[in-house]
Amino acid sequence: MKRLQRRPDIVVKPKRNGFAQELGFYKLFWVFFIGSIAGVLIETAYCLIWGNTFEIRWGVIYGPFNPVYGFGAVVITFVLSKLTKVRDLWIFLICMFVGGTYEYLCSLMQELVFGTISWDYNNTQFNFSGRTNLLYAMCWGLLGLAWVRYIYPKLSGLIEKIPLDIGKVLTWTFFVFMILNMTISGFAIWRQVDRKAGVPSSNWLTQFLDETYPDEFLKHIYPNMKCVK
Repeated sequence: MKRLQRRPDIVVKPKRNGFAQELGFYKLFWVFFIGSIAGVLIETAYCLIWGNTFEIRWGVIYGPFNPVYGFGAVVITFVLSKLTKVRDLWIFLICMFVGGTYEYLCSLMQELVFGTISWDYNNTQFNFSGRTNLLYAMCWGLLGLAWVRYIYPKLSGLIEKIPLDIGKVLTWTFFVFMILNMTISGFAIWRQVDRKAGVPSSNWLTQFLDETYPDEFLKHIYPNMKCVK
């Protein structure tokens, strides 16, 4: 009889985890980062098409980023991550409600924290305290539907193709950059409001903000922002 040869054990190496495979910090940060850029492009296109004007619609001082859209993309993605199988009508209505509420809260928080507003819909129909209105809520609904059905699935796949080590380095680099960018932008706006209220510079920080980010500079970055205090 032929002796049966023992088959050597096959050692299977554990598969290396890919980048941003789940809906965690890495995936949501890139959703925020890309959404911030997309928001600037949307705002710019809107001004060109409907207003026939070119305006800077950045939300921060450095770079074409609008965190309002970035965080909005994160909220929509997180809320609807488990609802992809529901009908399009429900996704539209949910995005309409979530987006309108989010825009309202962003306007309210900006006014409470900085004493400024960047949009005012009081002269439009079906507005809610001038912070949002029915038309823009419907726009949020359409954007959310397009995001959930078409944009996010493809974007998610592209994000996951980033090499693991490179993805981590880029994520933390851009994360630190955006934190510093939003922080200095907030301080610059806060100081501008104080300047307009007649509050003099009293330390090295306010002096730095006055010299580096004067009113003329901020007017160029935030052409539609108004002080309400």
